[in-house]
This record gives sequence, structure tokens and C-alpha cells, in this order.
Amino acid sequence: MPLSPTQLNRATGVLLGTAVGDALGVPYEFESRILHADETPQMLGGGLGDFAPGEWSDDTSMALAIALVAATGVDLTSDDALDAVGENFLRWFDGGPPDVGTQTRAVLSATRRRLDSGERGVSRIMREESRRYADTHPHSAGNGALMRTAPVALAHLDDRGQLADAARLVASLTHADPLAGDSCVLWCEAIRVAVLDGRIDVFAGLDLLLADSAAQWKRWLDDSLVCDPKVFAPNGFTVTALQAATAAITQTPADDATHLEHALYAAIRIGNDTDTVAAIAGGLLGARWGASAVPDEWREAVHGWPHDNGRAHTARDLIALAGAIEPGR
Repeated sequence: MPLSPTQLNRATGVLLGTAVGDALGVPYEFESRILHADETPQMLGGGLGDFAPGEWSDDTSMALAIALVAATGVDLTSDDALDAVGENFLRWFDGGPPDVGTQTRAVLSATRRRLDSGERGVSRIMREESRRYADTHPHSAGNGALMRTAPVALAHLDDRGQLADAARLVASLTHADPLAGDSCVLWCEAIRVAVLDGRIDVFAGLDLLLADSAAQWKRWLDDSLVCDPKVFAPNGFTVTALQAATAAITQTPADDATHLEHALYAAIRIGNDTDTVAAIAGGLLGARWGASAVPDEWREAVHGWPHDNGRAHTARDLIALAGAIEPGR
């Protein structure tokens, strides 16, 4: 599916927007550092993983684990693609990242043990462990699938039905709860619309959900347009994480491309899981305004996993990777 130069700018903004939101939010996650009312968020590093200034966290790293597979041109709904994504998750996890979500850690640890015992079928095992976790933990619809879902949209810009299927399948590798899948479908479809049409529409994917779920999600989305954004904290739950990101985006004036910068500040000011909410928001903001909207200072600072021969990925790598994902190839 060929993209116009404007659409390509927006597509390449998806991963970059995710990364800069993530790196901006890192210092303030769960009040690792207090953000005062007169202070502008900065890429100071620190946070729960003692990250370097500008370094992204698990949100972007796991998104890149998906993007690397999407860039090979495979259908993300296929078993081979899901195995490859699962293998990338484990490659990242085996490297001992400094900050991993509780649910993701549990699923990946259990998967690693089974693989080390001789079992085969990475994505099958991962989904079984994801389901087992959901069955034994009543609050398993965490934001860990939503935070990394943006690359799924890039892989399926040409087919919204396949996009929805892929979003659910990739989410289910670690988050089996249907609410986690729903949130990924909604956000991926919003990103698809933003890349292709240059507009924000968080309601665009409601018809891709079951009717009862769509009605509930519409109510949640309606609330995000009018409620004080700070009511969506804590936001470790996938619903409140999506609401927080939506509130930051839609309640920030969108007169021009500086909307990206100011909406990310708004996302971080909501508090709690700041890097994740800002990463989620950044994916959609990048899809709307493009890589060109990201300030040079942020481009120069962001970096993180994966590391090639000891060199961290940078903004240039993210732009190249996003540009290599060709929907419908």
C-alpha cells in the first residue's frame, strides 16, 4: 500500500512519538520525581529503572520488538509472526531490562522456564501462560499490551479488520483479558485513521468491537473528553490508561503541530504511570502530526533497546524502521 509523503511522515511519527513520550514520562513514573506545577517535563532519566536521560523504557522496547517483525512484511496474525514477536519479547527480557511490568514479567518468566525445559512453540506457550495469569488474577487487564500496540497499526493500515485481529492476537501474548484486546483495537484503529486521514478519532474502532463492549467503551471514551484528566489516575488499568491518553490529546488545543508537545506534557501531568500514558499518547500524536513535529532536542536525546553491537537505537533508527513497515506487502 503506497503512502503519500505526508502519510509517510505521519507513519514514521508513530514509533518516534511513542519513544519521546516514554522518555519524557520516565523520570516521573509513580512519583519517582515530583513534577511541580511550574515545571515542564524533561528527559531527565532516572525513574523506576534508573534510566539514562532520554532513554526509553519497556513501553518502547516492547513496541520495537513488534515493529522489527512487522518490518519483515509478515502478517501479524500468522503463527510465524506471533512466534517471532514472542521471541523478540524474550530476547529483550533475557537481557535483564531494569523495568518490567508485573504481569509481563510473570508471563515471560513462565514462558522462558517452559522453553528451557524443552517445550516448543513460543507464542502458544506465551498465550497459555497469559490465559493462566488472567484466570488466577481478577485484575489482569493491565496497560502492558496497550503501551506497545502502535506498530500493529502500521503493519495493517490497508485492512482494518485484519488490524483488529492482529491487535488482539499480539495483545494476548501477555494480556489475555478481553478489555486489553479491546483497548489495543481502538488505539490501533485511531492510529490508522490518523496516519491515512490526518485526524484524531478515538471512536473510529468501536464498530470493530462486540456490541455490548462497544457501548461500554463509548461511555468510557465520552468521559475522557469532558472529565478532568487527573481522574484517570491511577492508570495501570488498560481502560484508565486509554482514557488518560485520550484526555491529554483531546483536551489540549490542537491548532498546529505543537499539539504533540503540549499534549505529551498534559499526559505526564496526569501522573501515576507517566511513561506508559505518554507513550500511548505519543503513538497517536505522532500518527497525527508526523515525525517532523517532534522537537529536535527530543530527537537527539531518545535512545534505547535494542542495541546493535553495543549501540542503542536512536530516533533515526525508529524513523527508518517505521518506514520499512509496508502494509499489504
